[in-house]
Amino acid sequence: MNTKKLSVLSCACAAFSALFSLTVLSFHADISLIAFPLALVFTAILAVSSLKKLFSESNLAFIAVFRELLQYLPYVLLVAFVFRRAGNFGTPFALDVVSVLLWLFASASALVILHFLNPKYISKVSSEWANFVETQRAERKNPKNKSLVKSTVREILSWIDALVQAVFMVLLLNIFIVQLYEIPSESMVPEFLIKDRVVVFKTLSGPKFPLSDVGLPYLKKYNRGDIVVFRNPHYANDRKSEVRTFLSQLVYMCTLTKVNLNVDENGNQKADPLVKRVCGVEGEQLMMQDGVLYARTKNSPEFKAVELDSRWATWNLNAVKPSLKKGIRDFPLSEDDYADLLTVEEERRNLKLEELSAECKNIAADFAVIARRINSQKRGTVSFSDEQLSVYSLFINASSFTASLLSSENGAEWFTAFMSDWCDTTVDFNGDLYAEANFRLNLMIKRVVGRLILRNAELYASNAQLDAWQRDAIQVANLTEAQKLYTYVMLLDLRNMPVFPANADDGSPRYIPKNCYFMMGDNRFNSLDMRHSYDRWNTKLTDADTYSVTYMTDMQPQYVNRSRMLGSTSYRFWPVSRAGRPGNTGR
Repeated sequence: MNTKKLSVLSCACAAFSALFSLTVLSFHADISLIAFPLALVFTAILAVSSLKKLFSESNLAFIAVFRELLQYLPYVLLVAFVFRRAGNFGTPFALDVVSVLLWLFASASALVILHFLNPKYISKVSSEWANFVETQRAERKNPKNKSLVKSTVREILSWIDALVQAVFMVLLLNIFIVQLYEIPSESMVPEFLIKDRVVVFKTLSGPKFPLSDVGLPYLKKYNRGDIVVFRNPHYANDRKSEVRTFLSQLVYMCTLTKVNLNVDENGNQKADPLVKRVCGVEGEQLMMQDGVLYARTKNSPEFKAVELDSRWATWNLNAVKPSLKKGIRDFPLSEDDYADLLTVEEERRNLKLEELSAECKNIAADFAVIARRINSQKRGTVSFSDEQLSVYSLFINASSFTASLLSSENGAEWFTAFMSDWCDTTVDFNGDLYAEANFRLNLMIKRVVGRLILRNAELYASNAQLDAWQRDAIQVANLTEAQKLYTYVMLLDLRNMPVFPANADDGSPRYIPKNCYFMMGDNRFNSLDMRHSYDRWNTKLTDADTYSVTYMTDMQPQYVNRSRMLGSTSYRFWPVSRAGRPGNTGR
């Protein structure tokens, strides 16, 4: 390499940078206007410095400045690329491709030039440059020529320069090669604890240039059990949110992880990205009941338990090994609570619908007798909204429900329908364990509600005093059962999941699309994952009962396209005592 070839290469680099500047030209009155002048001005400075000062005027003192400009070239052009796409209007995919190619050509040219401008090799370019380098070395060794102020300023600037370049270098590494993550929550306990730090390899997962679809190809195919890092699909995926995410990541690194601007519209820190485990893959339809994940495919139409899922799904944190237990902050259930949960599920599975039907009819008939015997004047009719029929409302307001039913003209009639309307209905759940389980749970709740209301009516009819109501052994037993069922319903959406994707209107199954995956946290009782929405609403426990009880739900399963997946966790490097490749090390 000689000075002539080096000047030609420098011209080529400046030309690529100039052409890149044209691709970021914007005519919109928004932040995208900054892109073109930023890239063009930097390119002009680079061209003038290389052609005029260094190669035309042989101003060898400018080598250091020229080298510095070349080092910043990829970063300045990348910032211009982001600014152009940060406006209110997007750019065509073809233009993104051209911009990226020109960025690559300019950056590669700069790297080659920097190689020959390295102090180790610069002497080989020409004898004149070799003499200049030797002179510079001699001056640096001569203490008489040193100025304390100048050397101090130079040292400070060198540190700032090193820091800024390190930030941009880490940013590029984070985008295309590897990134470090700190586990923020206990959704993956016992595999990961809060503050665990993991390495995520991203190159095979098709990383893209910021705010574009141009990047490396997808080479990674995820399997069930892989622990992945992915963008949270609960948040908007528009240009504005992506710009904020990119800038917040840049600020986060510039402030040495002290400032994180990645917040939602309410100012709360975003849970983005997420770290979860792949539990469902393309071509599958899923369902979870009593903590067991089931799957079926077109080739295997019957739901079958996914045995692999039981290896990492954790329901009872009290059973994890002691060395991990001391690092867990939140235990959603005690050992007794978990035992009660299993008891409710066992009772539901063994529920005999014929016997329950007879009991519900008897409860309604006995209540009707009491309602007719009470001489209070009946006024108006009664009806209850879905909110009033929620599990919480039925249990907590049983006394006021009883009073309303006894004092209404149609109270006994409504209560009879509520308790026994389902009895003459035959439902074929066609292998849908979730729907059948919720139907049975609905009946178990109705039985306890019926017992509460009937006993209230009996006490009311007998003119029992307040202390008799409070000490009544039958009601104490009913309320104990009610509390157990209410607790289970509060855990219902964490323990179970309806058929997903939901069947078509004609009942035919639908499956997770190609290149899409379903993720859950290992700590199933403490993981807001792809099973759930960030909103809650009131819904019926079952559609098979006109008078179904209701509950608050956030159940809204969704799959994640691979374009939102950043990579899989490759290695846990902190804490050192649990360092190693993640997988099932929490057991």
